[in-house]
Order: sequence, then structure tokens, then C-alpha cells
Amino acid sequence: MDAKDFAGYLELCDPAFHYAITAYSPEIRKEMTWLEHDKAGMKTLFDNLPKHNSDHSPLSRHATVYIVDHDEARQQAKVISALQVFKTSLDGGATELFVVGKVYDTIALGDGGPKLLDRNIRLDTRLFGFGSHIPF
Repeated sequence: MDAKDFAGYLELCDPAFHYAITAYSPEIRKEMTWLEHDKAGMKTLFDNLPKHNSDHSPLSRHATVYIVDHDEARQQAKVISALQVFKTSLDGGATELFVVGKVYDTIALGDGGPKLLDRNIRLDTRLFGFGSHIPF
């Protein structure tokens, strides 16, 4: 994603791929879903990126794997990682912490190699300006 190789990212995903960005808001005491797509929806989102008037400051994603739970019977692995996303402004080059949260992945471990089956980016950060059109 940092290299904006969106086709390459989608190649890592299972046909049944599900992607979501979620957060909990203590202010309204509710779960929030900020983005939710299947694989076809992600492709459409990526294809439409050039049509958006958006901040082109590069994002740098840093993940630290916490837990890998391998389920041999289901041929899946569940992975929990910490996520920090940094943004470097194009006007001056200052880098700032943009968002933090956790990534909850389910990975299919079939004969064709590992494929992302489900990804939930669960954010702690809830205020980050006008955001980014590129998913985390």
C-alpha cells in the first residue's frame, strides 16, 4: 500500500476478501464503520482514486505483529498487529503520526498460498482531519 501498488495488494487477497475500517466512539457509545468493501469494492475504490481531489502526502504504514493463531483444521491463521500510520507533508516534508490502531487479519492458507480473507483496521484515532482516500 505504501508504494500504491493497488493491483499487487489485491493479488494478495482471497476472492471472498472483506475489508473494514472500524472504531468505537465513547462519545456516542457506539461502534462506527468508516469503510467496508469486498474485493470488487476495493478494486473500484482503487480505480477511482485518480478522480478524487485529495491530499497526496505519502503515508507510511508500520505494523508490529502481536499474535498469530494458526488453525490447521480450517487452514487459516488469525493475526493481530499494532498499526501506526505516518504522513509526510508535501509542503515542507514534516512527518507526523496520522493514526494508530490494530489490524485484525484472517489469512486463508490454501494450496495456492496465503491470501487475505478478512482485514479489520480497528482505529484508536478518531480525529485526523479530512482523512485519506487510500485505505490503511
